[in-house]
Amino acid sequence: MFSKILAVEFRMRMREVLTPLFAVALPLALLFGFGLMPDADQPSKDLGGETTTEYMAVLGTGIAFAILSLIMLPSVLSDYRERGVLRRMRATPVRPSALLTAQLAINAGAAAVTAAIMIVVGAAAFGTPVPRGFGWFLLAAVLCLLALLAVGSLVSAVVPNGRAGNAVGALLFFPSMFLGGVYIPYDQMPHTLQRICDLTPLGAGIRTMRDAWMGHTPHPYQLVIMAVYAVVATGGAARLFRWE
Repeated sequence: MFSKILAVEFRMRMREVLTPLFAVALPLALLFGFGLMPDADQPSKDLGGETTTEYMAVLGTGIAFAILSLIMLPSVLSDYRERGVLRRMRATPVRPSALLTAQLAINAGAAAVTAAIMIVVGAAAFGTPVPRGFGWFLLAAVLCLLALLAVGSLVSAVVPNGRAGNAVGALLFFPSMFLGGVYIPYDQMPHTLQRICDLTPLGAGIRTMRDAWMGHTPHPYQLVIMAVYAVVATGGAARLFRWE
């Protein structure tokens, strides 16, 4: 039964071609836009010794995670609630929780594909090395994605309709971009602002992925922060979720 729901939800998502493509196109545009700049393949002091292409590959991965989790997930689920899809499902043998799981699986799969694209395209187009601490990178990416999906699920649990889901998702998305180092590189921020960034799921995720990419062991407290977001927000979503 779950496989059928997953297949149906996947086909419906693919009909909205522009929406899933945005999660891939924007990170790739940033990678190519900055990767074609002079000395983009040289270590930069302004980026903590990281090259511009490495930085943009990690940043693009984090942006894709945030788009899928904070914008797409709340938009879809809150729209289902507004149109009565969740309420009608309760009268069928299909459990609404299966729909939620399918949505999370689709977004997680899209996030994994995007991360792989950023690594492969960066290596092929600009000679960007793959993450040196690949195991740490995978762990950081998974925790970052789980934390963001949990926050997106919490938003989905409480907003009444699709319009509200889009609005709240956007309110979380754009500050997350700033605190993730999209507008101002993390290494150029004041120390106090860096500490604030480290306390956000995307900020902690991007920093740990950057550390792993350069071969450094991530700071344990940042891994813990992402895990806490994942657990607490998931618990809140499960407790507060409304089917109608």
